[in-house]
Amino acid sequence: MIAVIDYDAGNIRSVEKALLYLGQEVCITGEAEKILSADKVILPGVGAFGDAMDNLRKSGLDRVIRRVADAGKPFLGICLGLQLLFERSEEAPGVEGLGILRGEILRIPGKEGMKIPHMGWNSLHLENSGRLFRDIEEQACVYFVHSYYLRAEDEKIVKASTEYCTHIHASVEQDNVFACQFHPEKSSDVGLHILKNFVEL
Repeated sequence: MIAVIDYDAGNIRSVEKALLYLGQEVCITGEAEKILSADKVILPGVGAFGDAMDNLRKSGLDRVIRRVADAGKPFLGICLGLQLLFERSEEAPGVEGLGILRGEILRIPGKEGMKIPHMGWNSLHLENSGRLFRDIEEQACVYFVHSYYLRAEDEKIVKASTEYCTHIHASVEQDNVFACQFHPEKSSDVGLHILKNFVEL
């Protein structure tokens, strides 16, 4: 069973729909026991970093997520879910992220002729043999919606990157913790294959 964490940050039903299409048993929940008993856990989300961390702390889900990560259970952060795994974000100065992974979230710099948020399809450069990208072709296109981007401290955990106004770390993997800035559940066949690689871990 895959637990999809519900913490009032949206983007849950599309993740559920994609997992059901892949034949998975899915539980959308904010309950610690259900999350901890799941085989795999996904943290989706769209919205503001500070509000999301406030929701996670008030509900105690920040501690639950750390327990999942420490237990070695496969864990996937998507979009805002990726950003929350890191230490801090320029979107919410002074607010600490989960700090499970080391790095910071920065605002995408403005560039003439390019709109922010970065919204739409962009190609991936694959690197460092990411398990989520097994049988995915170099320069495969996925769907992004974000105004802030990841700069990971250790580039060895970066498994995919993209270019939009700047160099963006688009996906990371460290031990049992995986994360994508893009939305695999909205990325057509490529995204479904990425999710399939996760559920088959």
